[in-house]
Amino acid sequence: MKLKTLSTAIILATVPMTGAFAAALDRSGQSIAAFLQPGNYFEAGISVLDPSVSGTTNANLGSQSTGDMAGDYHFPSAALKLQLTDHFSFGLLYDQPFGADAEYTSSAAFTHPLQGNTSVEVDTQNLSLILGFQPTENWNIYGGGVYQTVKGNVALRGAAYSVYGGYAGATPVPATVISGYDANISEDSAAGWLAGLAYQIPEIALKASLTYRSEIKHKIDVNETITNTLAHPVLGLVPVTALLPGGYVEGSTDITTPQSVNLDLQSGIMENTVAFANIRWVNWKDFSIRPNKFGQLANALTTAGLVPGQTNGFDLVAYSDDQISATVGVGRKFDEKWAGNVSVGWDSGAGNPVSTLGPTEGYWNVGLGLQFSPAPNYFIAGGVKYFWLGDAKAQSGAQFGTDGTVANFEDNDALAYGLKIGYRF
Repeated sequence: MKLKTLSTAIILATVPMTGAFAAALDRSGQSIAAFLQPGNYFEAGISVLDPSVSGTTNANLGSQSTGDMAGDYHFPSAALKLQLTDHFSFGLLYDQPFGADAEYTSSAAFTHPLQGNTSVEVDTQNLSLILGFQPTENWNIYGGGVYQTVKGNVALRGAAYSVYGGYAGATPVPATVISGYDANISEDSAAGWLAGLAYQIPEIALKASLTYRSEIKHKIDVNETITNTLAHPVLGLVPVTALLPGGYVEGSTDITTPQSVNLDLQSGIMENTVAFANIRWVNWKDFSIRPNKFGQLANALTTAGLVPGQTNGFDLVAYSDDQISATVGVGRKFDEKWAGNVSVGWDSGAGNPVSTLGPTEGYWNVGLGLQFSPAPNYFIAGGVKYFWLGDAKAQSGAQFGTDGTVANFEDNDALAYGLKIGYRF
């Protein structure tokens, strides 16, 4: 079988958008494939996602359409791999592993005529520096450091977030509650690490790798603005600060991006044809965000008995399950210049009900990729994926861990497409 260079010819056709609409905030899929390419290698790619996500609010919020709340976004990636000696290699990988882009503009339950719309935007960037040791042709042991930045903006508006969702279960939501919360998460940097092991048999295009990435802890000074009037059952119409007689205590906010594991497999199955698979686990169950002032108010609200089902405050965002995703596919080399692949993907989601800031539960997808190699040492690859997004019940942060919800999201989808170039030298 002509398999020794087959994985180079075909697998690189995979579009750089493995996790384009994965669970929670997962975005890039954090692939290590470029570092495991033979010789010296460089690649750069960009992925674009066009989702359509809408739902209907619960009856106590007016049974309104939310409108399309998911924003389009793109994310670049790049990689440089150098084979320093027969036994040592170096890699530099750039990606944007986690992110969110959503805004409610057409539902009164998520908007306020004077204060704007409920929205979220989160951006992260990773730079991974990797050193690999190859004791034999078959084995590669690698590890290194990861430099990560994170920033974002969050705005909560409307009846669905009346006192951040504590009143969302009321029928009807008290009209005297006016909610407004803004958080500006200034860019922060922190470090983590990765480690992995790979095994290959080039003669049959067999390759397997297992990569672990650590959680990364950020301590951020979040600029928070809180403008709420509360219809308190005893105090009457008062500002929410009445629940904090000592005022807010200034402090930082801890945000820890999750640990993950990637398992990648491929093997030649016939002449000019390989099968490949990726399995990914992300520890979203232990992830949460509770900004400093938001958390103090949440504690005060639950202490006052104003949030059904909560006793110790609540988070802005949290997830109930870890994410598991899988992609399987087949690639084929058509001739010396053209190759392509087809793939099927599945994502478990990170629990249901889900946050209103990301109201889908996992997906199924199908993908097509095509690669053109004008010369043996460089290529251009592109592809497209269609996602069937999982139906979900959405809840505010104050409802997390309870049966309370504010909206249902069904029959949503997304289209992703990407482009990548690669060069060997």
